[in-house]
Amino acid sequence: MLNLSLPLRLQLCLVLVIGTAFLEKGAWIYLVIYGIIALVWSFFQRVPLRRLTGLLGTELIFLLFMALPLGWEKASFLLARSLICLLTMNSFLLTLPPHSFGIALKSLPLPQGLKENLLLTGQYLEILLDEVKRMQRGAQLRGVNGKAVWLRYASAAMIGSLYIRSLERSERVYAAMVARGYRGQLPQDSTLTRKELILIITAIAAATMITATSYFT
Repeated sequence: MLNLSLPLRLQLCLVLVIGTAFLEKGAWIYLVIYGIIALVWSFFQRVPLRRLTGLLGTELIFLLFMALPLGWEKASFLLARSLICLLTMNSFLLTLPPHSFGIALKSLPLPQGLKENLLLTGQYLEILLDEVKRMQRGAQLRGVNGKAVWLRYASAAMIGSLYIRSLERSERVYAAMVARGYRGQLPQDSTLTRKELILIITAIAAATMITATSYFT
């Protein structure tokens, strides 16, 4: 994996995604340039290939239904552009160490309240998914693996229990955060070094040049 700090990796990903998103429609040459950069970025981060392809496949199926009514020409460019953006961000998220999203998030120039909400949302989403996995394992050990109708009934019946268990665990996690010094602010600084700032400025300049050139060719 590239030896880059989390804030730097996140900001480089955002530069690549924003540059790709603002490309002129039909600028395939410049889209290919961004695509090559995204592939190289994913390769050096050593992203788990099976998880990445599965995640991209699921996301693109959803995008396919939204893009096809626009016509094949527009839909193909939109899907290719979306694939590059998803490849970039998924590569970052799949190689993110556990509970380290807040470290990368604090470096962004966003309002403090918004960053706090994003951090807590990510934290509690992990709790919710973990509780879902635990309940699914418990149901399988109890033999709940029969017909699809019964599985749908069991899933619906467990929604209330899932909500209560997730809420109780979230309260315990928040109490533990407060006991460890959390006072409504992200406790860990994640400022970029001078070299990292130069690298970010260089990446922004390069992305601006590529994207701006797509409008004049």
